Amino acid sequence: MDPSKQETNQKKVTKIKAKKETEEFLFVVYNTMTQQKEVFKPKIPGKVGMYVCGVTSYDFSHLGHARAAVAFDVLYRYLQHLGYEVTYVRNFTDVDDKIIRRANETGEDPLRLSDRYCKEYTVDMADLQCLSPTHEPRVSDHIEQIKDMITQIINKDFGYVVDGDVFFSVDKFPYYGKLSGQKLENNRAGERVAVDSRKRNPSDFALWKAAKPGEPSWDSPWGHGRPGWHIECSAMSAHYLSFKFDIHGGGLDLIFPHHENEIAQSCAACQESDVSYWMHNGHVTNNNEKMSKSLGNFFTIRQITERYHPLALRYFLINAHYRSPLNYSVVQLESASDAVFYIYQTLKDCQDALSQLQEESPKDGKPARTTPAAQECISKLHSEFQTKMSDDLSTSVILTGAFLEALTLVNKLLTMLKKKQQKQQRLLVIQSIKEVEKEVKKVLDVLGLQPPYSHAEVLLQLKEKALTRAGLVEDDVVRLINERAEMRRNKDFLKMIRSEMIWKQRALDSWMKARKRFGDLVFLFNKNRKHCHQEGRSLLKLQKKRVHLLFQVDVQKHAEFFGKVVINTVKLFAGTKTMLGS
Repeated sequence: MDPSKQETNQKKVTKIKAKKETEEFLFVVYNTMTQQKEVFKPKIPGKVGMYVCGVTSYDFSHLGHARAAVAFDVLYRYLQHLGYEVTYVRNFTDVDDKIIRRANETGEDPLRLSDRYCKEYTVDMADLQCLSPTHEPRVSDHIEQIKDMITQIINKDFGYVVDGDVFFSVDKFPYYGKLSGQKLENNRAGERVAVDSRKRNPSDFALWKAAKPGEPSWDSPWGHGRPGWHIECSAMSAHYLSFKFDIHGGGLDLIFPHHENEIAQSCAACQESDVSYWMHNGHVTNNNEKMSKSLGNFFTIRQITERYHPLALRYFLINAHYRSPLNYSVVQLESASDAVFYIYQTLKDCQDALSQLQEESPKDGKPARTTPAAQECISKLHSEFQTKMSDDLSTSVILTGAFLEALTLVNKLLTMLKKKQQKQQRLLVIQSIKEVEKEVKKVLDVLGLQPPYSHAEVLLQLKEKALTRAGLVEDDVVRLINERAEMRRNKDFLKMIRSEMIWKQRALDSWMKARKRFGDLVFLFNKNRKHCHQEGRSLLKLQKKRVHLLFQVDVQKHAEFFGKVVINTVKLFAGTKTMLGS
């Protein structure tokens, strides 16, 4: 072959490879509007505007709220990781019928009650390692913007006034239903308020509500009143991001009618209104039913983080794709807790080993090398992370595969450090640990699993939470171990059996308390006893894995005994018919 042609062909191959690599890492998101995955292209190169519907603050936030917050926090972090300058807006609804009802029940001022729960939500978000959005607007602070938008809607004949109330006329907007595919007759009129016979169409929704005694209200061209639910997000998103921005997000349940109504309002106020990508996270279910306050089957974030580390909860939430339903399960939370413990025990071991070897570094000025296995591991982890995250944030896949292989390699290299080696080989191992650790931390940082406190603190907190779930404190465990050792020395086996039975009963009591506080197992008892036994057996398998992890600092050599006590208790829990009420 002609050398010049060979060179030309080689250039073509190189270009094709480069193009494939570029295409491989294009960020793709699922757009609810088009119901397909699309390559993400911001309206302004290098900048992203994102609005996510926040909470209605009248109570402590539940697990469903946590899922939405964590899902879009991961998106926020990944966009920053890609180099975008992100303006992230997440609102608080602090003026709403639910808030007013709760305030009437408690005798509080509605705005003060709402303010208190806004602050509690912020605490929960910090615990879950969610970054603060760029803006967190409240409805009560944006009444003027809301009134201005309502005025625009009325002036363009999309809204009408009835006795101080203002309604949006859905018949005037021909594209109503384009996001959800719903027809007008399916609009859930009465979702938050009773159906009003004064409406021209039952599907018309309130933009402004006339004042009622005891409710917060503001002056307006239509009389004293307050905003409707839907208008707030249209007004605040336009205020902070303009009528044209990149991403609008929220829970799956907001697609219709809330986001559908937002589109109608915004387009009515400004014909050029346009959101490029509508993104929605899946529901959290309890016993395969949607978890919600209205159904009474929800758990607050606080209820869960009292017993499980917030990092374990975050791990649990991102261990499923953000669009898929996520079934609440004690077993999965236990598994998530174990996974987080393993990650941070590995990182702590790595940190401890490297801190003792700081002086061991190349002295010839040459860059340190890594082992072939480490190079392959880093390359694979980097490639898998980019590939999966760029495919609509497939976080569940990232937490397995190459990530776990990297942790396994770190532990293997740490074991090698304990053996005698030639200096060059030792330096190779040390540098390999450093580089793999660095790549692991990059992944954890984007996933929000890298807290601002030390690895040792995370491990201590995880152990404290595990003891809380067992109804114990570490001193109790140590005392039990010492007592048993004394009985063994004295060959007092009868006393040993009695002591073990007492501790079994205490552990059993703690399980009963946990069952009452976490009603999902009660659901299982009442609805599906076979499934309850399966849940118990799964817990038993988990206990076998985690006993050595949870108590390895002070009671490692005695963990086997303590584990047997807990395991036997779990067997009793899963198998005793009297506990099932039969």
